[in-house]
Amino acid sequence: MSLSILSRKENSDSIGRIQHITPENAGWKYIGFDVYLLEPGQTLSFATENREYCLVLVSGLASVSTLKEKYSNIGKRMSPFERIPPYSVYVPNNEEVVITAETKLELAVCSAPGFGTFPTRLIEPKDVNTEYRGKGKNQRYVQNILPDDKPADSLLVVEVYTDEGNTSSYPSHKHDQDNFPSKTFLEETYYHRLDPQQGFCLQRVYTDDGSLDECVAVYDKDVVKVPKGYHPVATIAGYDSYYLNVMAGPLRQWRFTWEEAHAWINSDSYPKKSK
Repeated sequence: MSLSILSRKENSDSIGRIQHITPENAGWKYIGFDVYLLEPGQTLSFATENREYCLVLVSGLASVSTLKEKYSNIGKRMSPFERIPPYSVYVPNNEEVVITAETKLELAVCSAPGFGTFPTRLIEPKDVNTEYRGKGKNQRYVQNILPDDKPADSLLVVEVYTDEGNTSSYPSHKHDQDNFPSKTFLEETYYHRLDPQQGFCLQRVYTDDGSLDECVAVYDKDVVKVPKGYHPVATIAGYDSYYLNVMAGPLRQWRFTWEEAHAWINSDSYPKKSK
């Protein structure tokens, strides 16, 4: 039986975890992704073993320490919808990590295979490149936390904001072939937030041959898993969208191809001119 692309938000467990995605339960090879909702003073600790991590403070303040580094009272935004870049911490494999929540904390823990190439480092808001992509009803705002021109072994991490009624991750594109330099294979997760929180958005994941074709209604704090294929997102009137993307694969380069039928959305003929 095929695995669902949708991971619904769970009630917080004993350590505050509401999402727990591993290569094993996702049926793939590279990405691990957890989300924790921690109370002030609550502590989370783990060993990185053979994986590298990017700890993204989605909202709230925290102190993060490893065997070699300590970052005290980091963080700035108290909601991702403030639309300012987050504080994040990159941690290589073979490390010990302790995170202490200084306020209510929403923490995304992103992981992929690590090789010990780069040391632990703090990624501050000033280190995050921001940009608008698209035009018309396909415009979105992007915050590049860990793009492919910044050091890491496997992980790519980015935040995307899409206003109500707009689309993003569109025109439909895919990165599911290991054929560099024109294409790369990257698994991907989407951690969704909605504003207001009772809203939902729609995401479709599908392939050219139809072997995968799912469209799901995604609610606040749900995750969509993209093992292959195209994966556009559409927002609904009244609700703005935020999602945190994690990508990883055998080569840390983002090379994708458009679905031919919809590539014209990138052309000068869009937005359509009034008659």
